[in-house]
Amino acid sequence: MTSLTELDGILYFPVTPFTPRGTLNIDLFTDLVADRLTWNPGAVFPACGTGEIHALSSSEVGRIVQSSVDVVAGRVPVIAGAGGPLGHALECARSAADVGADALLVLPPYLVSGTAEGLVAYVRAIAAASALPVIVYHRGTAQYTPEAMRRLAEDPAVIGFKDGTGDMGVLQQILSAVRASGRTDLQFFNGLLTAELTQSAFRAAGVPLYSSAAFAMAPAVATAFYRAYRTGEEDQRRAILDAFYLPLVALRDQTPGFGVSLVKAGLRLRGHEVGGVRPPLTDPNEAQLAELDRILTVGESLAEHAGVVLR
Repeated sequence: MTSLTELDGILYFPVTPFTPRGTLNIDLFTDLVADRLTWNPGAVFPACGTGEIHALSSSEVGRIVQSSVDVVAGRVPVIAGAGGPLGHALECARSAADVGADALLVLPPYLVSGTAEGLVAYVRAIAAASALPVIVYHRGTAQYTPEAMRRLAEDPAVIGFKDGTGDMGVLQQILSAVRASGRTDLQFFNGLLTAELTQSAFRAAGVPLYSSAAFAMAPAVATAFYRAYRTGEEDQRRAILDAFYLPLVALRDQTPGFGVSLVKAGLRLRGHEVGGVRPPLTDPNEAQLAELDRILTVGESLAEHAGVVLR
């Protein structure tokens, strides 16, 4: 298995499928994760933002993480979501450790906004709940100051930082603060919505990794983009960016929460009955579905042209 301090490849955030009755569809979830493993992601992040952790009970999170560990079977790291109310986050952390996950992604506590000191305490409490290392997610109600990250970096249990704000100035300050702590092994990655759009800027800042929600619904397109990004084929990267990612972002920005809703809709358009999103998120309307289908078709054509075989 890839070392947690040497992650490489697309970071895969699977959706959480639901049955028509609204319950977890574990069989479909395992099928989707097994299929995406054939595309060689760098890690699997179940029950995180794309997996609708905000709408899952801690027991549902535990089932999703257990299924991920079973199907991945040690091929890549499984990094489970833990966040929201502290009690919920602690339950998720403990169950992830019990079922054999490799690490935790600490998502924001939601609703409330604490101080920098409070956020440090929040991360430390979750890290103390199990022996699993943790990655900090810098977004929303959990925005960490450079000093807070310097302090957290002193704890060897903190192994990574996911940026979800896109403030490159603050990111550079955090990178410098972590280096000043003496840590050279923390993994940093771009965690913005549709991260492919901004990844060139993150790479220039010294952050080569990114999460990909698009990989969950369109692995061929995401793979073609990633290959072009890694090999420096700028014409190909820009062609996919212009024809697929930019229209996808324009559609995503029409409605709050579409960073998740469109991914599930894209899977449904390609024959995977993952169900809709749970409230308070909403699903796209017919016109938006038609536009998403058009965007996917264009992206898949570009992926084939780049030599990525659709499956």
